[in-house]
Formats: sequence, structure tokens, C-alpha cells
Amino acid sequence: MSFKTMDLPEAYERAPDGSLIRPLHEYEEGGIAHCTLPEARVSRAARHGTVSEIWYFIEGEGELWRRLGDREETVRVEPGVSITIPVHTGFQFRNTGSGPLRFLCVTMPRWPGFDEAEFVEGPWEPSLPE
Repeated sequence: MSFKTMDLPEAYERAPDGSLIRPLHEYEEGGIAHCTLPEARVSRAARHGTVSEIWYFIEGEGELWRRLGDREETVRVEPGVSITIPVHTGFQFRNTGSGPLRFLCVTMPRWPGFDEAEFVEGPWEPSLPE
């Protein structure tokens, strides 16, 4: 196993939920990405079938909805807030601030690909291209 170092990539990829991601490092056990939801945007609501995620917000303001079984909640997110999205949890997020909403996303195990996301009904109408 070797050491890796990289700068934040300039190019974005579009995540299944519509947010913009810049993948960083990954191992078989997991990976990390820099994620952005532009101003006044709402993601698509989704659920993952095999991965859990941890998010750490670094810029902007927004709200995150999560539902797993009978438990459902909406929380405010801003720099310094960290949340978890256990496998099979429905989630959706929206940017309520005056600039981009940015966060680091750790996925465990490693992100398997676009087909990982199953779209679900969320509380808000999505506003990103599908």
C-alpha cells in the first residue's frame, strides 16, 4: 500500500441525487468525496442499498431529511455539523443559504457506482437535472 496525496479536483461529477461531487481517495473499505449543492437547489430523495455514509459540512446552510423504518427527522446543517446516513436510509437535502452548500462525504464500503441509489419519495420537490 502506498501513500497518496492529491489536490481537490477542479472537475465535478454528478451524483445520482443531483449534487456535484469530486471524488478524493478511496480504499476497498471506503472512500471520501467533496460534495456541493448549488444555491437554492434541492437534491433528489434516495436510499442506498449497500453503503452507509458520514457527512461533515464545511460551507453553507441547509436542511437534511432522513427516514429509516419508523424514524424520520429533518435537521439543520451548517459548517461544523456532521450527520450519518445508515444503509437503507431515505435521505434528501436542500440548500437554504446564499451560497453553495459543501460537505465531505465518507462512504463505507467504497461507492459501488451510480446504480447504488434507489430513488424514494422525499419531503421536497427536487430542483436539479435528472
